[in-house]
Amino acid sequence: MPELPEVETVKRGLAPTMEGALLVRAELRRPDLRFPFPENFAAAVSGRRILALSRRAKYLMIDLEGGDVIVAHLGMSGSFRIEAGTQPVAPGGFHHPRGKDEKHDHVIFHLDGGSGQTRVIYNDPRRFGFMDLARRDTIAEHAFFRDLGEEPTGNALDAVYLAARFAGKSQPLKTALLDQRTIAGLGNIYVCEALWRSGLSPNRAAGTLVDKRGRPKRALFALVEAIRAVIADAIAAGGSSLRDHIQADGSLGYFQHAFSVYDREGEACRKPDCGGTVARIVQAGRSTFHCPRCQK
Repeated sequence: MPELPEVETVKRGLAPTMEGALLVRAELRRPDLRFPFPENFAAAVSGRRILALSRRAKYLMIDLEGGDVIVAHLGMSGSFRIEAGTQPVAPGGFHHPRGKDEKHDHVIFHLDGGSGQTRVIYNDPRRFGFMDLARRDTIAEHAFFRDLGEEPTGNALDAVYLAARFAGKSQPLKTALLDQRTIAGLGNIYVCEALWRSGLSPNRAAGTLVDKRGRPKRALFALVEAIRAVIADAIAAGGSSLRDHIQADGSLGYFQHAFSVYDREGEACRKPDCGGTVARIVQAGRSTFHCPRCQK
């Protein structure tokens, strides 16, 4: 599933085309994706100008004039592409095969912007993605957002914040970090990478990073810095582009080549002088990759 950096990459790729453009018509080629579209969705968004694109956790948000927001989730295989005229905008080299079957083009936004008429097409072979319509002034209370924790890219995520949520917890650190009520948008790949960078075991109890007074230990400060760094690196590299994920312009990101531990089972640990071997374990039904020697 695309994680936060992938969704941020899509947002940045779509913004130059969509922001300020008139959404002339929304074309729905089926009544549902993972869930049914909201009633009268196409009519409600058509004829409205797009004010801004933003992201919350793994959700893409498209603000329309009048206060409505299109909330989109890419699911497992969802992607957007931009087409001007009859030619797709797809610069860059492809490092993984990608299906281009138009039968999976489920939503088409017909736009009129400063550069002429454009189509932004949502393609989703597995249809695990979805779209909803919300009001900007009440979006914090929306079911998708009301229980989300702090963003890993914002200043509100710090060691003091995490200490308050980890104190007294025997829950494994990996599981605690994947709780979206604590950190919004942080997913499996980048949790593995952040734990490796900070030298912390995914099996370690979350509460061991907090002292008896509820204050963060040094290791928790290191973990926060690792989370920020790995997310920043992934965004800068354009997302991990695992499997079906592509950037909005059709090109692939390259961060998967920089993974230090994720999906490297049996390989030598990349930390200098470690000498350990990357292992894979399963936690809460998900693969966890870590180095048992240097992650404590």
